[in-house]
This record gives sequence, C-alpha cells and structure tokens, in this order.
Amino acid sequence: MSGIKARLNAISAVINYKPAHAPLNFHETKPTDVFGSNVFSEIVMKERLPKEVFKSLKKTIDQGQKLDPTIADVVANAMKDWAIEKGATHFTHVFYPLTGQTAEKHDAFLVPDGKGSAVAEFSGKMLIQGEPDASSFPSGGLRSTFEARGYTAWDVTSPAFLLENPNGTFLCIPTAFLSWTGEALDKKTPLLRASQTLNKQAKRVLKLFGTKTTLPVVSYAGPEQEYFLIDRNFVFSRPDLLIAGRTLFGAKPAKGQEFEDQYFGVIPRRVLSFMMEVENQLFKLGVPVKTRHNEVAPSQFEIAPIYEQSNLATDHNQLVMTTMRSVAKRYGMICLLHEKPFAGINGSGKHLNYSIGNAELGSLFDPGETPHKNAQFLVFCAAAIRALHKYSTLLRATVATPSNDHRLGANEAPPAIMSMYLGEQLTDVFEQIKKGGAKGSKQKGVMTVGVDTLPPLPMDPGDRNRTSPFAFTGNRFEFRAVGSSQSIAGPQVALNSMMSEALDYIATELEKAKAKGVKLNDAVQTVLQKIMKDHDAIIFNGDNYSEAWHKEAAKRGLPNLKTTPEALPVLTSKPVVDLFTKYGVFSEAELKSREEIYLEQYNKTLLTEANLMVRMARTIIFPAAMRYQGELASTCTALKGIGHDFKMTTLEDVTAKLRSLQESVSKLEKLLDHSSASTHAEAKYLCDKVLPGMADVRSWADALEAVVADDLWALPSYQEMLFIR
Repeated sequence: MSGIKARLNAISAVINYKPAHAPLNFHETKPTDVFGSNVFSEIVMKERLPKEVFKSLKKTIDQGQKLDPTIADVVANAMKDWAIEKGATHFTHVFYPLTGQTAEKHDAFLVPDGKGSAVAEFSGKMLIQGEPDASSFPSGGLRSTFEARGYTAWDVTSPAFLLENPNGTFLCIPTAFLSWTGEALDKKTPLLRASQTLNKQAKRVLKLFGTKTTLPVVSYAGPEQEYFLIDRNFVFSRPDLLIAGRTLFGAKPAKGQEFEDQYFGVIPRRVLSFMMEVENQLFKLGVPVKTRHNEVAPSQFEIAPIYEQSNLATDHNQLVMTTMRSVAKRYGMICLLHEKPFAGINGSGKHLNYSIGNAELGSLFDPGETPHKNAQFLVFCAAAIRALHKYSTLLRATVATPSNDHRLGANEAPPAIMSMYLGEQLTDVFEQIKKGGAKGSKQKGVMTVGVDTLPPLPMDPGDRNRTSPFAFTGNRFEFRAVGSSQSIAGPQVALNSMMSEALDYIATELEKAKAKGVKLNDAVQTVLQKIMKDHDAIIFNGDNYSEAWHKEAAKRGLPNLKTTPEALPVLTSKPVVDLFTKYGVFSEAELKSREEIYLEQYNKTLLTEANLMVRMARTIIFPAAMRYQGELASTCTALKGIGHDFKMTTLEDVTAKLRSLQESVSKLEKLLDHSSASTHAEAKYLCDKVLPGMADVRSWADALEAVVADDLWALPSYQEMLFIR
C-alpha cells in the first residue's frame, strides 16, 4: 500500500508486530486461584482481624451500620501488613472527582525513625481520612480556587485492593471526596446517599407486604462496556485521536459495517491476547468480568461483568476502563472509549443493567412465572414506570456529554426521548390492571427447531427490544443511553432517587389505605391503576429509531432533549431540585455546581476540537491538497505544451473543493472569535453555530481525501485504522 512515510511506518509496525513480553501461563495459574488475590477481601479480613473487629466491620459492610472508629487502627495495621507482604510500598486514597476520571495521590508507608532507618506506618486516621489538594478539581462555584482543602473519606463498602506495576505495587483505598464545608465533590458520595434513601423507601413497601429481610435493599448494576482497539502507531499520525479521542476527519471507507460480519465474529488474535490479559488483571482485583466479543463496528469490542451492588460495580467499571487503557499499550494498541471515535459506523455505549433487591430477596424486578399474581413485583415495576415518566429528563441529563451527543439517536443507540419497553407479557398485565384488574399472564412457549438432534427450546413470552433506552429484560431494566467513557454513578444516582420518590408515593398511599381498613390487594389495585392512567405514556414497545415514534412521542408529551445544552439545565429545574433535596442526595448548591461543571466541560471539549480542526486543516490537509493541485496543474501545462487540448476535470474538482475548504475553515475561525455572557449561552452558541461549522469543514476535507493522491495524504485512513489489526 502506498502512503507517506508516517503512514507507511505505522502500517509496517502493525504488520510486523511482535509481542513485547511472554504470554500468560494459564496452565500454572488458574483463574479461580487468581480471582480476588489482590483484594483486601472478606476472606483476608477474617484471617487477619480479631474476631470482634471483623464482626463489627462486617455489620457496617453488610447491614449499613455506622462504622465504629475505634477499630480503625486495627484494620489499618492489618491492611498495611497484608499490602507490604505483597510488595506494596505506597498507599493511595482513590476517589472519583467530577472530571469523571479516577484520581489518586500516593504516599509511602515508610517513615524515617530518626536513627538512620525507617519504619512502615499506616494508622487508622490515615485509613479513614486523607487530605488531597482540592483546588484544581472542578467545583462549579462550590468553593474558591484559593480554598484548597478537600477530604477523602474511606468507603468501607468497597474493598481496598492492590495495583501492580512492573516496578512496584501500591495499596488503593476507595474513598468519597468532599469539600471542607461538606459538599460532595465527587461521583461516589451522591451514590451512597441515594442508595441509603432507596433502602429506606423500599423497606417501607416490603413491610406492607410482610416481606422481611435483615439486609439493606440495594441497587445492582451490570455495565456492558463497549470500546474500540486500534494500533497505537496510527494515533501518532492522527492529532485528532491523540488529543480529542475521536477522528475529526476521515472519509468513509469502501466497507464499514454493512456486511454485518463483525458482530460476534472470530476475535482477532492480538485482540484476544489483550482481552485475556485484561481479564487476568481484573480477576486479581475481584472484578467479575464474564463476557467478551466482537461488537457491530470493525475493531469494536465489548466486555461485560456479572451484576454487583451498584457502588462496587461503579468502582469496578472505573478499574475496567483504567485496566483496558493500560494493557492495550502492552499490545501495541490504544483503547478508545470515546462514544463516537469514527463517523459512519456505530459508536460505543455502556448498557447499564439496573435492578434492586438483596441476597435474601433476589431481584425485586423478578416477575416470576405468573406476574399478574405477583403483587409485590407489580408494585416495584409500577414504581419504575412512574419514576421514568416523571423524571425522564433527569435521566436524559445524566448521559448528556458532547461525545454522547454524537451517538444518541443515530440509529445505533436509543434516541434522546426516554421511554420504557416492558414486552408483550408485562404490557398486557398492566393494560389489564388499567382496565380494572389483571386476570392472567401470557405464558412461555416452546420452540420446535425441526431438527431431531436438537431439543425443544423454551421461549420467553416476548422478544427483546434493542432500540429502547430503558428496556425490561427479564428481572432488570437495561438503560442503554449511557456513554462508553462515562462513570455509571450519575445514572444510578438518578435511578435510585427516582425510585425512592416513586416507592415513597406508593408506600404512603398504601399506608393511608391500610389505616382506613382497606385490604392490601384492593389498595394495591387502586394505586397501580392510578399509576397506569397517569404514566403509561412512557411505555413503548416499538421501534425507537423510527421517525413515526418521534411524532408519536411528541403527541404523548414526552420530551426530546437532543443536545447537551438542552439537557443539562434540567439538573437545576424545580422538580429535580425538590427530588434530590427531599431525600438528601444533593443540595441545591451541589446541583448548580454540577450543571456549571458539565456545561464548562462541554464548552472546553468543543473549543478544543474546533481549534484542533482548524490547525489540522491548515497544516495537514491544505498542504496535501495543494501539492496534488500543483501536480495536476504541472501535468496539464505539460500536456498543453506538447499540443494536447486536454481538459483536466480533476484539477477543476480539486480546486473547487480546496477553495470550499479554505472558506469553511475561515468561517469556523470567525465563529471561534466569540464570547458569551454565560456558560450556558456559550454552550448553546457552540452547539448551534460552531458544531455545524465544524461539520462543514469536515465535509470538504473528507471530499478531498477521496480524490487526493494517496501518497500525499498524511492522515491514516479509516480503512487502515479499522481493518489493519
């Protein structure tokens, strides 16, 4: 394949790639031996802690009881000894600021003893609380820049773990991150608050049904993580991938995903090696990853875990992203978590499987074999219906990012219209309830394949809907609008809070009816019927990608917040402020700070991309196109010099496209010379004016890529990046 030197070198590196290290030996080390080996787990604590200390800690972890601070020194000492025995030299409080990334500050265990030697030190105070400099983290006006004090607080419910590096090991302690005045500056604190209120409201409902449990009712999460892998050498020749994480330019290749031969296809050998090492590293950290496969787009893949308690699942998903990025480098690749790194093919999401329950109760969203008779399930499912209808815009706002805007509604992901898929069986049951009472449920069938050697297969009473943003999938809901690079904390905070409000409403109505002597079944029927009459507009089992649904949704009054600047102001709307302040999840100031932070991140992202686009157009694309123009002009002149009356249509085409590119870049530069009165006004301007300007620049640049001589084009092409593995 032809190409300029940088592209040729990249392609050569891919073709001649050889692993830089020995492969993992799965014969010597079994996954069952590895799993959790780097976690300060319940097994380790039971072995190393005094019996009473372990019991006290276990009550805090399992039952949500207050942590006894007097045991901190004992736990810290045991944790330190365990970590040092495994080679750790440092410890860090891991936290999750509002950047959406993982943050950490490392401190050494060793402290000089004043005698020329050193001792290992780690106290209960050091375990429970840290004090990183908080001045450079986004606060959205919660604090002034000169006010640097911020605290990390040990989250005992998420176990400490060890991260290995070729040159050492360090202890990681999951923590919450708060300001000196007590406001949440992170993703974890609101999730813990929302989980606490969900437990309170869910138990009120369970008490009415006589359902007893000694454990808290918690939310569970299972994020299916999509991502792209491409060779690192290509990135070094693509400033857009290097800086923005996505391609700002790139002509459509002759083949994309049209053949539908990528999905569940045979995993490329180097990619499979990467996956196996990622899984090995995650097994050590106790992350229960279960599934791996090719995704729809070329060079796109997925990793999915078994479902866990939501706080732990959130921490583990951060570890999954960190581990994939790290391990990819070892295999000469880069892991792209951007929601839309390549135009014209599917982007990446993070399908969030959500349920509530506990180890004693199982999932409270499990309908059983006869859901029409399962009143407790119907109540919790109805709560989800009410919650989504009342707070659909809130849920939309939790996935509002500049990168996710490229993906939502692009016939590869659900639209910005929030709706719920219940399936044929449950829709029928709730329709019966709306009309007066459910008398029966559609039952599972049996599929006869027609091959004697294959057994009959059980069939679910309804199919699945892959276009719905919030779909019921058997014993949980799947929220499909989360972006691949996002923390799953935000959507879960919203879901837990929404469910708390709905369960609070139902519990209050049932308690009133009980006080009046109304039978529970009659009271439940009344409440469910009212919920269906008021909120069934949110239920839609059809094709969410269709234009007909957009029109139907508008008739139903369902909001369609297509862009981030439209969605984020919802965070400070009165219904949302009332919801979060009522249940102590966010203060109004904390909500305002998040709106400001996320709008600012939107603005910074778009300005970075737009400025980068101008620079790439002027320094990479212009020169390549002009050189080609010059070659064509020279050829045309030479032909005329020898008497050929030759009309060079290609020259005219390139000249016209080059002129249009220059004009569009100049327009984009003028658009960037602008200032707005507020962060929101700036976001709206960038969305309405700058994004279309960027699209115009790209259209002309991509048109030039399709005609300029390949040996003059500096940027690795889509067909190279996506298909050379």
